[in-house]
Amino acid sequence: MLTPRQETVTPLRHPFHVDDDGVNRPPGPDKHPYYGHFAATGSGVVPVVRQVNGESVSALLICRYADVKAVLRRQDVFSRAAATTADAIDVTGTMLGMDGAEHARVRGTVKDLFTRPAVARLRGRVEAEAAAQLAALLARGNRADLLRDFAIPFTLHVICDLLGLPHQDWARFRRWGDLFLADSELTRDEAARSTQEMGAYLWEQLENRRGCPAGDMLTRIAGTTADQPVDVQIKLPISLVVGGWETAANSIATFVHVLRTRPYRGYGSGWEYLVDHPEKLDSAINELERLHSISNADDLPRRVLADVKLPSGVRLTAGDVVIPSHDAANRDPRVFPDPERMDFDRDPNPHLSFGYGPHYCVGAHLGALEVRTAIGLLLRELPGLRLAVPADEVRWKAGHAVLGPQELPVEW
Repeated sequence: MLTPRQETVTPLRHPFHVDDDGVNRPPGPDKHPYYGHFAATGSGVVPVVRQVNGESVSALLICRYADVKAVLRRQDVFSRAAATTADAIDVTGTMLGMDGAEHARVRGTVKDLFTRPAVARLRGRVEAEAAAQLAALLARGNRADLLRDFAIPFTLHVICDLLGLPHQDWARFRRWGDLFLADSELTRDEAARSTQEMGAYLWEQLENRRGCPAGDMLTRIAGTTADQPVDVQIKLPISLVVGGWETAANSIATFVHVLRTRPYRGYGSGWEYLVDHPEKLDSAINELERLHSISNADDLPRRVLADVKLPSGVRLTAGDVVIPSHDAANRDPRVFPDPERMDFDRDPNPHLSFGYGPHYCVGAHLGALEVRTAIGLLLRELPGLRLAVPADEVRWKAGHAVLGPQELPVEW
């Protein structure tokens, strides 16, 4: 419910790049100008409306940094489980659709496998896979699709290997994953079929592990979730395998696109700057994560369970649906001076692109390692890497929860 401190305006369609056909069609890696505007001006709470299962759902977009952190942190007031009907993607049965003890129990099944120390021990395996995919890329000549021929097989192989999935089945997950993450009405039936196919396959894998443990991540899941509903057992590995490669692969492609097409500090591009300043890689990736997160159309909605006042002073009413926007929060000038400027020396840089609080991305450390490993390797081994087509000819995925190019033609 709107209060006098919130803008009483006609709700905006959300996501902001939705066309008349109802499909979200982002034109490139840059975020909509609304985000910076709403974070800096007004109440920071903006009425929006979006289509979910063919019906209009009203919500409030939360844009200020402190307010977004509060929404992400407080599961007792801002419930994911109570807002699943306001989701464009069906996340019921996954960690993303749970709160409190249920969420902690399912997350606890795998969280120790993705801690910073645990991921650090995987560095050798990740670097070896990146090197193998680079060798395959170079074998194609001097031109390739960086997404299809490097980023996707690299990240997909890493997570499938960790889960213990048979090598001959890895390629099937790309098709399943693309449909699972579709967020438009045009692909909803395909997404449902994809989930069923992927679920049936993974249930068979879990059952096999219960009869014959293999010492892999699926064995851990099979053993620790046996008392959970079948839906939960299946969707945990689904979310890991899909989230484990889709986000990292698209980050690699998106960041390479940005680095190759934007000048930086007297250099023709950020890429050329990093070739000469490799010590800036980590902070550069952190800044790219802030400005060009690959989450498309903000964080998942929450339903307000009790009347509450946000840190900004705006009051929300029980029953409201809120959508915390990390892309707006990442542009809040109260936290990020000159927020639209790309600054590889920005410090501190506490962006919210991986979330915050209980739902902080469980695979954030692994994804960060993959992205830094991939781009660092490309900078060292292919310093002349460049787009093979004009930047404005790169097509970006439509109707998808993850932002990224459909393909990224490059040459070297």
